[in-house]
Amino acid sequence: MARPVRLTPSLRERVWGRTRLAPWFPDAAQPTGEAWYLTDRELPLLVKLIFTSERLSVQVHPDDGEDGVRGKTEMWHILEAEPGATIALGFREPISRERLAEATRSGEIEDLLNWVPVKAGETYFTPAHTVHAIGAGIVLCEIQQNSDVTYRLWDYGRPREIHVEKAVPIADLCVHPGVVLPKVLGEGREELVRCRHFVTESVRLRAGGRFQADPQSCQLWICLEGTGTIAGESFRAGEVWWLPDAGEVAAASGVRMLRSYVP
Repeated sequence: MARPVRLTPSLRERVWGRTRLAPWFPDAAQPTGEAWYLTDRELPLLVKLIFTSERLSVQVHPDDGEDGVRGKTEMWHILEAEPGATIALGFREPISRERLAEATRSGEIEDLLNWVPVKAGETYFTPAHTVHAIGAGIVLCEIQQNSDVTYRLWDYGRPREIHVEKAVPIADLCVHPGVVLPKVLGEGREELVRCRHFVTESVRLRAGGRFQADPQSCQLWICLEGTGTIAGESFRAGEVWWLPDAGEVAAASGVRMLRSYVP
């Protein structure tokens, strides 16, 4: 039976990041915006923790095959949110491509977006083609297709490349449905997102609780709270484990985890 593998966090400096990373990591000397969880082979899914002190660029991702690339559908699970923190998902009302293109030149796009107040524990699904931005004062867990293809529409005057010619033709111009309503699967288990690229569940276990995980493709376990073992290997909060086979998750203390896999 294949043993579980603890993924290695790779911290990435970002202009919009922050130095306070507790309780996930030691505080950083430079503004850190992302922690990518990696292993020695490329998996179809990528898990990140994102830390923000400023707004991220307004951006959109292609779907599979567009421009000959792997697409990027993603979801966000909010871990921390300062009072008044927001994310942008889609538009306040449907708009035309012509108006979107003009808004990227004038900066009006910030006002056209639907900025949604967020709080810890909420989940948002961001399929390819969704125009979006993460606001300041947020820590979130992002689960996504393993792709880094991003087209920026607006970056608040920062000196980074903008990709209006690629972004505008693929942007979804409609209103996003907003926060996900979880589906109860059983005691302590909820399905947060199900799409063709990944399924993500929330799993809570009391101290001494156990969960038998069936084998799934690219099954990733993200520990948000508590300690325990997964297929006999010890885990703690802030770690991500790849479980290549079936295995038991056992909680030493109260545990909250995200389980994500390819359906």
